[in-house]
Amino acid sequence: MPAAVRCAVDAIEDRKGVRLIVLDLRGLSDAADYFVIASGTSDAHVRGLADGVVKAMDAAGQPAHHVEGVQAGRWVLLDFVDLMVHLFHPETRAFYQLERLWQDAPTLLSEP
Repeated sequence: MPAAVRCAVDAIEDRKGVRLIVLDLRGLSDAADYFVIASGTSDAHVRGLADGVVKAMDAAGQPAHHVEGVQAGRWVLLDFVDLMVHLFHPETRAFYQLERLWQDAPTLLSEP
């Protein structure tokens, strides 16, 4: 797993993100090489996860190219160019089902 992906995963784990999944999109999408998908337990938790990932990636020299959805806390998208981090409120994650949409992608990590 690339260092940037590991950094994002560690930040999510440090802040107790749940249902963490890493998908390898290389060869399947030009949008990004990896998706990291995780859930928080509330809007505030999702915002906290996003804050932790942004700070960890900044410290690693990988600032976010684009950040979206932090204020609402339902679906936060953190774009690090080759890596996209999707942080969801559980209801929003169930609705969009990104894992199902990208079911052909190899799973590098899957935590319940």
